Amino acid sequence: MSNTTEPTPAQLLEQLEALKQRVAQLESGRKDQLSIAVVSGDLDKVLAAFVISIAAAAMDTQVKLFFSFWSLAALRDARKKAKGKDFISKMFGMMLPKGTGQLKLSNMNMAGMGPMMIKHLMRKQNVMSLEQMLKEAAELGIEITVCEMSAGLMGFRKEEFIDYPNLRMAGAATFVAEAGESSMQLFI
Repeated sequence: MSNTTEPTPAQLLEQLEALKQRVAQLESGRKDQLSIAVVSGDLDKVLAAFVISIAAAAMDTQVKLFFSFWSLAALRDARKKAKGKDFISKMFGMMLPKGTGQLKLSNMNMAGMGPMMIKHLMRKQNVMSLEQMLKEAAELGIEITVCEMSAGLMGFRKEEFIDYPNLRMAGAATFVAEAGESSMQLFI
């Protein structure tokens, strides 16, 4: 004979209720949300971030993009300038692409011909341009966060970025907190 006693029906119900509560906590711990850290400023990678984001948003998933380091070039507005920058900030501004139209491909850039070729193929096959994707993303409510630290390091100011309804500046801790709530996280 064993020294253990079988749990009573009341104890079993109590254990079942505790398990139900734990399952409910696990299910509610993550939102139907996609968080993407976009660090590459390469055209093909920024395109991939927007293609995935738009697809997710079209399926009613909340999307949050965190642009950091080299990807900030994609969000720069070619028509905007900020005054009072120091030498290094001016140099970053001159060396990095200014907006979606100047981004290079990560592979097969071919002295600048690669981006022209991919854009031609996109038009030919009725694929939205990156500029159109940005407009679609805005209409779908996709949020874009500019990394404050990266912008500061490169000398970029908020007034230099594109006009986008859901654009804000925040730190990496904001991204980490939001990604922790997301059911999906990507790094591009």
